[in-house]
Amino acid sequence: MNFKKYFPGVIPASLLMGLLLMAFLVQGCTVGPDFTPPQIKTPDTFRSTLKGDAKTTSDLKWWELFDDPILFQLVNTALENNKNAKIALSSIEQARAELGFYKADQYPAIGISGGLSTGNYGGARSNDTTSNAYIAPMLNWELDFWGKFKRSTTAARERLLASEYGMRTIQIGLITDVVSTYYLLLDYHQRLTISRETLLSRTKSLGIIQLRFDKGIIPEIDVNQAQIQTAIAAGSIPKYERAIANAENALSLLMGQLPREIRNKESLDLQKIPPFIPDFLPSQLLERRPEIREALALLKAQNEEIGIAVAQRFPAISLTGLLGIASSDLGAVTSSGGIWSVGAGLVGPLWDFDKSKSRVDIQTELTKQALYRYENIVLIAFTEVEDALVEIETYQRELTAASQKVTAAQNANSLSFERYDKGVSSYLEALDSERTLFSAQLELSELKRNFFNAYVKLYKSLGGGWINETEVKSPPPS
Repeated sequence: MNFKKYFPGVIPASLLMGLLLMAFLVQGCTVGPDFTPPQIKTPDTFRSTLKGDAKTTSDLKWWELFDDPILFQLVNTALENNKNAKIALSSIEQARAELGFYKADQYPAIGISGGLSTGNYGGARSNDTTSNAYIAPMLNWELDFWGKFKRSTTAARERLLASEYGMRTIQIGLITDVVSTYYLLLDYHQRLTISRETLLSRTKSLGIIQLRFDKGIIPEIDVNQAQIQTAIAAGSIPKYERAIANAENALSLLMGQLPREIRNKESLDLQKIPPFIPDFLPSQLLERRPEIREALALLKAQNEEIGIAVAQRFPAISLTGLLGIASSDLGAVTSSGGIWSVGAGLVGPLWDFDKSKSRVDIQTELTKQALYRYENIVLIAFTEVEDALVEIETYQRELTAASQKVTAAQNANSLSFERYDKGVSSYLEALDSERTLFSAQLELSELKRNFFNAYVKLYKSLGGGWINETEVKSPPPS
C-alpha cells in the first residue's frame, strides 16, 4: 500500500520523535516513600537447647526422619490432593495474572476507532445527501510521570511473592497437621489395645471373684467392685473406637479424600525418635519461616500503595493519537485521503476537600498495620521455637518417669492380687493397683504422642518443609 497516497506528510518526524522521547524520559520518576526493611533484633541463641546430634535440615523432607513409610505416603497424598493447598496454588496463578494486569498499564494501549454516517442535514440547514466514513488505529498512553504504575507493578510482584510463601506456609501447616493427626491415631489405637487387654484381664478376675462369692468366701461388695472396673474397661473401648474413626476422618479430609480407614502401625512403641535436632542460629529463622517472608512481602507491597496514593494527588498526563483513512463514500473507504491526530491531556485534582490527602493517610496507616503484623509474626515464630524446645526436653523427662511408673504399677498390681488371693489384703488394695496401672498405661501412651508431636512442632517452628535450598532462595518468576 502506498501510504504517501493516503497520508501525505501526516506527522512530522521531529514531532513524533519528540513525543516518544518525552514519554520515555518521564517513565522513571516516582513519588512516595521507598521501602526500608524493618530492623529486627534477634537473640544470639535460643533460651532452650537440646543435646543430641545437630544437623541442618534446609534441604531435607523432615517428615522422613520418623522413618514410617505409611506416614510418608499420607503426607505426599495430602500435598497432592488437599483442597486448601489447591486453593493456594490457584492464588499464585491469580497473583501472577494480576502482575501482568498492572504491568500493562505502563505501556500504550492501542485500539481501533471507526465511524460512518449519511444524511442531508448539517448545521442549521439541509444539504445534498452526503456520506462519511473513517477507520483508524488509536493510541492512548497515560504517562507514568509520578511512578504510579511502576509502584503498582512492584506491589503486584510482592503480592505474587507473598502468595508463593503463603503456599509454603499452608504446605508446612498441612504436613504438621497430617503428622500430628497420624500420631493421634496411633495413640488412640494403642489406648484401644490397652483397654481391650484390661477388659480381658478384668473379665477373668471377675469370673474368679464371682466363683468365690458363690462359695461364700468373699462379700458381695467385692463382686460389685469388680463389675464396676470391668464396665469401666468395657466403656473405654467404644470411646477409643469413636476417637479412632474421628482421627481417620480428619486425616482423610487433610488428604482431600472421603472418610476411610487409615492403615497404620497401630502402636507408638514402633515409632522411631528422629535421629537429630535441627541446628542453626536464631537469626536464620527470619529467612526460613515462610510466613515471616510472606508478611515482609506484603509489607513491601503495602508500602508501594503509599506511593500510588501520593501519585494520585498529582495530574495524570496522557498522550492520544489517531492515524487512519477517511472517505466521503461509504462504499470506498480507501479512496480518500488520510487523517491523523496527536494530542495530550492533563487531568488532576485542584480542590477535593483533602480527599487525596486522606487517601495517603489511609495507606500510611495500613502500612503501619502491616509492619506491626510482621513484627508480631516474628515474635510468634520465636515463641513457637522456644515452646517446642522446652516441650521436647520436658516431655522426654516426663516420659522417662511415666515409663518407670508403668513398670512399678505392673509389679504392684501383680503383688496386690497375690496378697488378695492369700487373704493378706482386701480387694480394695487390688482394685486400687489395677486402676493405677490402667491410668498409667493410658497416660504413657498420651505422653509418647505428645513427645513425638513436640518434634513435629520443632520442625515446623524452624521453617521445616522446604523441598530444597534452591526453592528457599529463588523468588517466583515475575
